[in-house]
This record gives sequence, C-alpha cells and structure tokens, in this order.
Amino acid sequence: ESKQFRDLKTQFLVIHEIVSNHYKNLLANTPEGEKAMGYLTERGLSEDIINEFKIGYSLDSFDNVLKLLQKESFSSEAMKESGLFIDSKKGYIDRFRSRIMFPIFHQSGRVIAFGGRDFEKNDVAKYLNSPETSLYQKSNTLYGLHITKDDIRRSDYAILVEGYMDLLQLYQAGIKSVVSVSGTSLTRNHANMLSKLVNKIILLYDGDSAGGNAVIRAGFILYHAGMDAYVVRPPDQLDPDDWLLEKGSSEIQLAVENPKP
Repeated sequence: ESKQFRDLKTQFLVIHEIVSNHYKNLLANTPEGEKAMGYLTERGLSEDIINEFKIGYSLDSFDNVLKLLQKESFSSEAMKESGLFIDSKKGYIDRFRSRIMFPIFHQSGRVIAFGGRDFEKNDVAKYLNSPETSLYQKSNTLYGLHITKDDIRRSDYAILVEGYMDLLQLYQAGIKSVVSVSGTSLTRNHANMLSKLVNKIILLYDGDSAGGNAVIRAGFILYHAGMDAYVVRPPDQLDPDDWLLEKGSSEIQLAVENPKP
C-alpha cells in the first residue's frame, strides 16, 4: 500500500472519530439533541446503552460538520472520501442533518460510517446510511459485532436482526448474542464473517411479509456457507424491538431457545 493511502486511511479514521464524538456531544448538550434523547428514552434505551454504542445527533444544518472539520488540517481528498458530505450546486454540504446518528464500527472498534434515523418524520427516507468507501462496504460490515462477538462465541449461536434499534433493544434486555445487517441484505461475506465465530444463526427479522422474504433469502445464503439457519418470527407483524417493548424479553428469550429450523 502506498504511503499516501495509509495517510488517507488514518485521516479517514480520525475524521470519523471526531465527528462521532461531536454527534455524541450534540445529543447530550443541545436543545435539539434533548428532543432526540427524549425519543431514544421513550423507545426504552438507557443512557448506558446510548453511551456504549456512541449514539449521537446531527444538527439541522448544512455546514455544521463541514465547519468543524475545516478547522483541522485534513486533505480535501480525505474529506470527500469520508462520505460525510454531498457535492451540491452550492458546494459541499453535510450529508446528515437532523437525525439520530448510529456510528457503524469496524470489528476493531473504530468508527467507519454512520446510519442516521429521521425521528420527526421530516424526511421521506427514515434511515440514511453513509455511502460505501474504501473502508466501509455494507457487504463486509455487521453492526454491533465489535461489542457482541465475545457473547456470540460463548453462546455458540448468533441472533441476526435487521435494524440498529432491534440490536440495541435486545442487547439491553440481556440477549447479547446478537448482530445486525443494518438495513442491507445478508451477503455471503457476512455469512463468512459469522462462520468464523459460530455455525448456528437464528434469523429474527421483522414480522411483516418483507421480513419473511428476507429470512428466506438469508437462510439460503447461510446454507450455502455451510451454516445452520433457524428462524424466530415476531407475532402480529411486529419488529423485534416493538415485540420486546410490548411483551418483554422473557418471551423472546423463550422463542430464541426454541427456534424453527
């Protein structure tokens, strides 16, 4: 690898660390962040979980993060490569605005991307993810794995969910052998990553028909990778996090202990 790329890579990681801490600070210390924090606590997330997964908030501003990073000495190439900005007719603007921010981590624990959730229904897209970069490819990234991999190894299975909130709710409720595809389809690369930890995967996707179809696709991929796939379906077309909030963790734990092949 060239020295320049290594330098770009270092800048990329530092940029994401700075921005992740900035979002975290905005969530905790601004009036707008207070609203977002209210939403998260209403959804049942504790302060400990919010801190552990470094959840933050992006201001409703076109240049808040841009101005923050312009104070540092990053190259324009590293800024473009970060995926944090959109090249508009008026120049570069912040990609994430007025969203709850979920940092996406490499297995090493370094932040390499973000997922932003609209919580005030201002945007057509409920979730917005960073674009793919040299360090972030959706097909090679599983949300939460940097924290849950030891629990997964110990329990000898992984519960696979679709969303950030699904993972956070289950993890907080003590169901910690969980990992999320975070808004993308399961790939063979994902299956290969998981096969290095366990052979048994329990698919706990959304309870609607789209979730059912995604389960079937994911099951085939897992079988092709030589793994055992099992299924738990939430009742009444619920998402796993809503199921947990409505029925409690003991019902889900029982279902996980008795999954369908």
